[in-house]
Amino acid sequence: MSDTRSSKTTQASRPQASTTPVTLRVQGMDCSGCERKVEAALTRLSHVEEVSASSVTGSVRLTALPGKALSHSQIKSTLKALGYQVIDESVDTAESKKMTSWWQSPKGRLVIVSGALLALAWGLKFAWPALGSWPFIAATVVGLVPVIHRAWQALKVGNPFTIEMLMSIAALGALAINAAAEAAVVVFLFAVGELLEGVAAAQARRSISALSRLTPSTARLLERGEVREIAAASLQPGQRVQVRPGDRLPCDGQIIAGHSSIDESPVNGESVPRERGEGETVFAGTVNLDGVLEVEVTRSAENNTIARVIKLVEEAQAAKAPVARFIDRFAFYYMPAVVGVALLVAIVPPLVSSMLWSESIYRALALLLIACPCALVISTPAAIAAGLSVGARNGLLMKGGAVLEQLGKLKRVALDKTGTLTAGKPTVTDVESFNGISAGEIVRLAAALEQGSSHPLAMAISDYFHNEGFYPEGTQQTGVTLPAVRGGRALAGQGVAGQVEGRELMLVSPRYLQRSNSSANDWDVRIEALEQQGKSLALLLENDQPIGLIALRDEPREDAQKGLQALARLGVQAVMLSGDNARTVAAIGEQLGIEAEGELMPEDKAQRVRQWQAQGLGPVGKVGDGINDAPALAAAEVGIAMGSGTDVALETADAALLKNRVGGIAEMIALSRATMRNVKTNVALALGFKALFLVSTVLGYTGMWVAVMADTGATVLVTLNALYLLRYRFNDIG
Repeated sequence: MSDTRSSKTTQASRPQASTTPVTLRVQGMDCSGCERKVEAALTRLSHVEEVSASSVTGSVRLTALPGKALSHSQIKSTLKALGYQVIDESVDTAESKKMTSWWQSPKGRLVIVSGALLALAWGLKFAWPALGSWPFIAATVVGLVPVIHRAWQALKVGNPFTIEMLMSIAALGALAINAAAEAAVVVFLFAVGELLEGVAAAQARRSISALSRLTPSTARLLERGEVREIAAASLQPGQRVQVRPGDRLPCDGQIIAGHSSIDESPVNGESVPRERGEGETVFAGTVNLDGVLEVEVTRSAENNTIARVIKLVEEAQAAKAPVARFIDRFAFYYMPAVVGVALLVAIVPPLVSSMLWSESIYRALALLLIACPCALVISTPAAIAAGLSVGARNGLLMKGGAVLEQLGKLKRVALDKTGTLTAGKPTVTDVESFNGISAGEIVRLAAALEQGSSHPLAMAISDYFHNEGFYPEGTQQTGVTLPAVRGGRALAGQGVAGQVEGRELMLVSPRYLQRSNSSANDWDVRIEALEQQGKSLALLLENDQPIGLIALRDEPREDAQKGLQALARLGVQAVMLSGDNARTVAAIGEQLGIEAEGELMPEDKAQRVRQWQAQGLGPVGKVGDGINDAPALAAAEVGIAMGSGTDVALETADAALLKNRVGGIAEMIALSRATMRNVKTNVALALGFKALFLVSTVLGYTGMWVAVMADTGATVLVTLNALYLLRYRFNDIG
């Protein structure tokens, strides 16, 4: 898909004497700590100049030193020693299609086994107290072995201060002072966290494959007047394809023959299908609605619109480094300091005073127990879990603590128009009649012409007829049917025609009148005024003379105005970015009182987000519901998908509004800020307890049993504080 990836040799053991960066797919690299370990290990290789690892995309990008060759066998062996595996392209393709359940993964099995052993240990403790701590020791060892292995491998490549090393020392220290139950709990919680990171990373990677499914697998190739099916991936510029009504376009191209309405919503979010004719450009993944088209391919499969969207999503996700885990950051300074202090407490007093070695070792072990990060391990995840639970109960889905933390920092939010600020489908806004014909009659005749059509405008007119009750006088709504159409026919890209009750009628776009000999000069001003409001028009003609018109537009959601006002109260600026035509976007933006920009392709939306970030206007959030929003959702600090959106938008985004309420954006931000206040309180409580009892333990005022109580008390306290967050109420935020 990318140039770097396609340059990778299939013979993993063959060195590459090139300075071109090479991208390798790596299995099991699921967190920022993993990234740092991989980068530290590979940077030490003599032939490597630069390394960039991404846990989001599961890839490592390497550049060789000038004149050197990348040895894939050495890279693979180095990664394998760390517990990771390089995946070949062919294997990766198969793996991406396999939906492995979390309990089938190594991390999942470890969580299940260690959790079962922990539960069994507690059961045995109450049933057979004589067994002592052995069940907890067994549970600790089972969960700790892989952690110690990873810590040792990281130590061998010069990276001793890892979260694995911190956990190993904490657990072993707890075992040494007979706190096996606490050791087992900490190891189990750590395993659960590792599993959740792996699941989230795998889901993010699978979202990329969902994008590729937009393009059909086959295409109808035109050669020497004959049509044959070939693989869409094999299409090359200059070839011609036939696209039937209802088919997705297999390529980016130019229409050579034919005229049709094209549903471009998968690419640009346009709410109303656009009419396309000879000489106009069409995009891969869009849907041909009503006419047969002959299209000349202008871009190869690896460079078409969908492929470029996929590449943008990959690059944005790789560039957006996940927020480092608090414990991992803190451990860089905390662990060596605590271990150093414990060693001093164990060794120095007997050498400079009459203190017994047994007493100094006792104090050192108590110090290690106090230093055990139990309360810290629980404090942040407990608050985050409570915040996520509150959000989920209210239809606010956030994919992890990093997202919840970042939401509260947002300064600007970019919103898509179609399906986000608007309902996502056109509705009738105006009906005007000519020559004294009633508005109801115009709607009735238009609905009759369009009956049976699945075109969005046709369905909107039909819905308007039935919902507004435009029925002939003397009839009841129940059981009334529209009159039959005789000689009904589609006017490719223009509208429909036929006889209704003996009247020769046509329902067409204003463009039809411009192309025909009929004159609509009397209505030019009115048509222009309605189109300036961003409305799509359908003109009803009888014997080629206009007798009325129907205007339609994708109108704002009922809660859009209130949701935008809630954002303003939180100090967050809202901007509309849309692929819809500029007039429609400007009209909706004016109606909502929001800055708006239209006619943007997916890469344009992502570029706007990056520009704001570069100008210091961020952090930036992006809200959308379509595949066209995927690159911008990935580029933003926080991507938010509407719950009715596509699977790709939901997978690419960091959060989702399951109730499709614009006000949910403000609710997410307010909940984030409340959660982070809770997190800061918890961290202060946990560190405060530790600081107090670290000093008292070093001075000998408190012993092991007090250390256990202090650590357990801090854990209980921060947990209760986190549970208080479950009572959070949104009031009237959104």
